[in-house]
Amino acid sequence: MISKLGQKFTDLFQKNMPDAFVFALILTLITGIASMVWVDATPIKVLESWYGGFWTLLEFGMQMVLLIVTGYCIALSPIIGKAIDKSTKHIKTPTQVYIFVTLIGMLLSMVSWGWVVITAVLARELALRIKGVNYPFLIACVYFSMNSWVAGLSSSIPLLLNTEKNYMIEDGVVPATISTSYTLGSYLNIAMILLYVVLAPLMMYLLIPKKKPIEIHDLKADKTEQPKIEIEEEATNLKLPFRALSDQLNNSMPLQFIIAFLGLAYIIYYFFTTGFNLNLNIMIFVFIILGLFLHKTPIRYGIAMRRASGNVSDILFQFPFYAGIMGILIHTGLGEELANLIASVATIDNYPFYAYLLGGVVNFAIPSGGGEFAVIGPSMIEAVNVIGTGLPQEKLTEMTARASLSIAYGESLTNLLQPFFLLLVLPVMGAGLKIQARDIMGYLVIPFLLYFIIQSLMVVYLPL
Repeated sequence: MISKLGQKFTDLFQKNMPDAFVFALILTLITGIASMVWVDATPIKVLESWYGGFWTLLEFGMQMVLLIVTGYCIALSPIIGKAIDKSTKHIKTPTQVYIFVTLIGMLLSMVSWGWVVITAVLARELALRIKGVNYPFLIACVYFSMNSWVAGLSSSIPLLLNTEKNYMIEDGVVPATISTSYTLGSYLNIAMILLYVVLAPLMMYLLIPKKKPIEIHDLKADKTEQPKIEIEEEATNLKLPFRALSDQLNNSMPLQFIIAFLGLAYIIYYFFTTGFNLNLNIMIFVFIILGLFLHKTPIRYGIAMRRASGNVSDILFQFPFYAGIMGILIHTGLGEELANLIASVATIDNYPFYAYLLGGVVNFAIPSGGGEFAVIGPSMIEAVNVIGTGLPQEKLTEMTARASLSIAYGESLTNLLQPFFLLLVLPVMGAGLKIQARDIMGYLVIPFLLYFIIQSLMVVYLPL
């Protein structure tokens, strides 16, 4: 029954959901019109806010490109290929693939949300090796598995609250840092981790499509089989027919390993001096250095990079449009007004639910945990301070932590209906294939509905 219902949602999305870029354009219009109607922003103010925000995610967009390319590049190395080949000795059926990928993805994403790229690479390679895998459903498993990042080590809102002299403290919204023992280490968050790790694989198992699977080979844009040339073989073919200095440099292992060991030295120094402080920059740097070791020579690494970077165009041109939406929400005051509206109806009993709802709604326009919290976090926390007037400071800190976690959980969940971060997965899993967001998102409706109900109850009733 659940599988059939999931298939109905999938069929509905295939017929009606536009391309992810069209989704961004429609959201732009909705946000712009809403700002003129709700907060009386002039058309010029909307356009200025849109243009002003357009460039704010350039650094983030470049980080996403490098994250995909460097992660995919690692997967193209011979060592990783052999490791995946060995895993297929133990994973032999499509059902095992779905469960394994969902579980591994949940665990990896709790280290860092950017590691969904590793999950995507693993899933694609398993689909190529194991017959009968429904590929659109497998992509949905990968995308769903990213949801656990919000309870893990890279959860941006708890990390922000525990950062000295963060903007919340500077603006007087909170009096001091809030330890991660109130957030990531809370009973609520530990229960949320269990919800992801235990329930998610079971739920995807129940949602496995019963109809004839659409395999990865069925989706190839070019049906003609092209002979696969290994990276090492291509590097050999590029050599000149006579001895040349350029070829010696291109294929120099000592040169590449010197740079790789210098990079490794910095990585060790970084983690020794800062602790396990993961961020996008150090994660990308680790991927780059690991790629140097795995591909051994400059020419092989260059070939792997070119192969890995052939499908990142969606990120390059869609990120600015989402940044423009964020600009409208921030600079016209629409985001703050929405937060104030939600906060005005919140009480000491239901404020976590409203914070959760607010995080989910605003995520459609600002699909970034940290960026969204900067817009709506202050208003929600101010509401908590008003609601908790007269309570001890420790109790107010707990309420602030619960509200902040609720915003984070809501923001993460609605990614299941918002294809923005699918841009991280499709460049890897959709390379050379005829597949779009509409072929995938329908599988995520039931997980969204079920998690919405469970998480709503958890944020309100579970102890912190």
